[in-house]
Amino acid sequence: MCNTEPTGPSRMFSTSGGLRQMNHTEALALLSKEDKAQLQSRSDLMGLYHLSGYLAVLGITSSAIILQIPGWWLALLPHGILLVFLFTLSHEATHQTPFATRWVNELVGHIVAPILTLPFLWFRYFHLAHHKHTNDPDHDPEIAGHPRPNNWASYIVYLSGWGYWSAMYRTIFMSAMGQTSAPYLPDRKRKAIMQEARVVLLIQCAAVSSLFWSPLALWLWIVPVLIGQPFLRLYLLAEHGLCPPVANMLENTRTTFTNRLVRWLAWNMPYHIEHHSAPNVPFHHLPKLHQHLVPYLRSTSDSYTQFTKDYAAQLKD
Repeated sequence: MCNTEPTGPSRMFSTSGGLRQMNHTEALALLSKEDKAQLQSRSDLMGLYHLSGYLAVLGITSSAIILQIPGWWLALLPHGILLVFLFTLSHEATHQTPFATRWVNELVGHIVAPILTLPFLWFRYFHLAHHKHTNDPDHDPEIAGHPRPNNWASYIVYLSGWGYWSAMYRTIFMSAMGQTSAPYLPDRKRKAIMQEARVVLLIQCAAVSSLFWSPLALWLWIVPVLIGQPFLRLYLLAEHGLCPPVANMLENTRTTFTNRLVRWLAWNMPYHIEHHSAPNVPFHHLPKLHQHLVPYLRSTSDSYTQFTKDYAAQLKD
C-alpha cells in the first residue's frame, strides 16, 4: 500500500508542542563527514559500466528490429521502454552525478535529448526548479498550472503521453524562436537554449525525413517511444503522486520498493526520497543512502503495482 508513515523506528524531535518527525536535513545531519564524502563520490567507471549494460540490451532490441528476425515486433515494447527510460539517465546528468567527468555527463545528456524530445539544457533548469519547489502546486514546474490527473479521463490522457509530447514540442518551438519566458531559465542561457532547441528539431526532422526511403526511424524510434511512454508516465507518477505539498523531502517524495530490474532500468531512481534529500549523491550510492534513511521515510509504496492501484482508487469518474 502507499504508506505515509515511517517505515521503521523513526527518531522523534522534541518541541514545545510535543514530538515531531525528523525532516530530511536533520536525518542527513546524522551522517558522519566521512560517510557524506563517500556517498557523494562520483565514478566514471560505475557510470560507464551501467551505461554499457544498458546500451548492450538496447543493441539487442535494435538488432532484432533492424534484422526483422521472426517475431521482431515483440521487441518493440521493451525497446520503447528502454528508450523512454533514458529519461532517468538525462535526469541524473542534470545533476552531474552519473559520471565523475563533467563533459561526459553533458555529452550523454545532449545525445539523448532528440530521442526523448527533451532539450538537456532547458531540462536542467526546469529540474532544478522542481527540486527547489518539490510538490508545491504553485511553484513546482512539474505540476504548476497542470495538476496531476484526478479523474479517469485525465488519467488516461496522462498515460498516453499526450500532455508530455504537446508540452515539450510547444516548449521546443518557443525556445527555437527565442521566446522562452519561464522564470527558472537564466537570461544568460537563453541563447544556448534557443540553439539547442533548433538542433533537436533539426535532428528529429532529419529522422522523420528518412522515412521517405527507409522505415527504420518509424520502428526504431517513433513507434517504440509512443508505446513505451505510458510505462514511464506510471513510473513518474509514483515519484510525488499522493504525497503532501510540504517542504520535507521525506514526505513530499516517494520511495517505491521494487525489484532489481526496475532499479537498473531507472538508474536507482525508485530511491526517490533519497535522491531528493541528497541530489549530489550519484545513482550507485543511493542504495547505501537508503539504508541510512529508511527509518525516517514517510511516503513509500510496496511496489509500482500497489501505487497504481492506490492512485486509481482515488480517481473520480
